[in-house]
Amino acid sequence: MSNIATFGTGCFWCTEAIFQELKGVLKVTSGYMGGTVPNPSYEEVCSGSTGHAECLQIAYDPAVISYDDLLEVFWESHDPTTLNRQGNDIGTQYRSAIFYHTEEQKQKAEHYKAELDKQGAYPNPIVTGITPASVFYPAEDYHQNYYFDHGSQPYCYLVIRPKVEKFEKAFAEKLIKKQK
Repeated sequence: MSNIATFGTGCFWCTEAIFQELKGVLKVTSGYMGGTVPNPSYEEVCSGSTGHAECLQIAYDPAVISYDDLLEVFWESHDPTTLNRQGNDIGTQYRSAIFYHTEEQKQKAEHYKAELDKQGAYPNPIVTGITPASVFYPAEDYHQNYYFDHGSQPYCYLVIRPKVEKFEKAFAEKLIKKQK
């Protein structure tokens, strides 16, 4: 049996590769949630006019990885203090968001957010939105598995690779062992 988590962390290319490496994650799908236009295209979402966030829908095995573990990776894999922005990506489609599927997910997300703010984990307040999950629209096929399929492209090599390497060092015990 699997559970579902849905997170907006800015550009889905940048964090899809991170979640794909976690033990217990069964599938990561890049897509869109939180907007008003049915079946939006990437171009429509990028225009900022649909209200959708680029996000990841993560199917996971709770016997192997917990929602708490996924939240930890969520908070560490992007900057939750910048409103509608991640690095050079600017617009509501790049907002930090947790789309909860159950009341328990909502409570855990709100608790984690409050604790991080209380502890001063970031120099600025967390602006992550925590809202009910709505219809998830998978992104076009060419967005799926993007980093692993296009790792030699300049954006992947210069922007995504350093994030993945940092993550691999910090979360080594939670990663799928790679074949050598």
